[in-house]
Amino acid sequence: MIPRYSRPEMTAIWEPESKFQIWFEIEAHATDALAELGVVPKEAAEAIWAKGKFDVERIDEIEREVKHDVIAFLTNVAENVGEEARFMHQGMTSSDVLDTCLAVQLARASDILLADIDALLAAIKKRAYEHKFTPTIGRSHGIHGEPVTFGLKLAQAYAEFERNRERLVAARKEIATCAISGAVGTFANIDPRVEEHVAAKLGLAVEPVSTQVIPRDRHAQFFATLGVIASSVERLAVEVRHLQRTEVLEAEEYFSPGQKGSSAMPHKRNPILTENLTGLARMVRSYALPAMENVALWHERDISHSSVERMIGPDATITLDFSLARLTGVIEKLLIYPERMQKNLDRMGGLVHSQRVLLALTQAGISREDAYRIVQRNAMKVWESDGQIALLDLLKADPDVSAKLSDAELEERFNLDYHFKHVDTIFARVFGE
Repeated sequence: MIPRYSRPEMTAIWEPESKFQIWFEIEAHATDALAELGVVPKEAAEAIWAKGKFDVERIDEIEREVKHDVIAFLTNVAENVGEEARFMHQGMTSSDVLDTCLAVQLARASDILLADIDALLAAIKKRAYEHKFTPTIGRSHGIHGEPVTFGLKLAQAYAEFERNRERLVAARKEIATCAISGAVGTFANIDPRVEEHVAAKLGLAVEPVSTQVIPRDRHAQFFATLGVIASSVERLAVEVRHLQRTEVLEAEEYFSPGQKGSSAMPHKRNPILTENLTGLARMVRSYALPAMENVALWHERDISHSSVERMIGPDATITLDFSLARLTGVIEKLLIYPERMQKNLDRMGGLVHSQRVLLALTQAGISREDAYRIVQRNAMKVWESDGQIALLDLLKADPDVSAKLSDAELEERFNLDYHFKHVDTIFARVFGE
């Protein structure tokens, strides 16, 4: 993963030193369990913990000769442990180390991502309450619909990321399993109690049945979940991008002193952060498909999944970690313009209140079809005038309308606050308050 889109804590999980340390702990814990079962001498298990160490460059040197990373690792550790190292890896196979290590890495990555989501939720909640009753226009198909509040827009995003948090908790549980079952997964040369011991030490669950590898449906679900979260990141990012358009300009990314938006046009203030988030979301989603293709391995195992996971494990988690942190910063510093929101609300001469008039006419005894026709013929005049004519004025002058509704009754249908009478109810549903 390139440093531009990486953060140190997540990156550290995937560094070679971290990976080999997990490998060592798996081997050492397994040897402890074997010693307790009387399969290997206890002195050997103690020696592995006391003298066991590794050197990444030395492992790479050995691997260039043996063409096998786990053997290279075991050889390097043995160089430091000495004679007792012959009791390491008793009855185990490479996948026991690789798959269990990946489970640890993905679980640790999940914990960082969960903390990222918590920070994002806090930022969204704060801004949602800040603009709980800030009127703005709701749009469908990009066209003015009816009034909403900016707080409601953010409440929707909060609810979505709460669901994403629940999905990630489930995906973490799904991925965090340990397999120490030996060749083809039969435990022929290693006791299942070794697996139970290693799992407990590493905070993992026992894989019920592994075929030498942990079944890859677990990984498919995990990376698909990351893809869904990335899609939610993009959804909120796209909303900010639309709101920042010059013709809209209801909100925009913070523009810091000295920042420049264009090499050619000094006036530009571009939504570069949220555009970046859209691109990063595409990448995270793209990792879900190869994870699904990894599910169908040959018989008890092959290694077609291995090269894939060496790439998508770090890249997906590092990219999503960066994306969530960046989105949190965007929301925390988002510039919001209530005056512009009100201006846009008033932009089309009161067309946003057309449904209330339609319903009032039906309540007054006009059929829905006729009421729709009456309101629409007036609304189209406003539309064609580009909002220069007020819908309320046209309706007051329309004899079909005035025969059923007084001027005061019409004016009441243009009351903006009417649309916000259930905002408290929605906030209580979302935030539980």
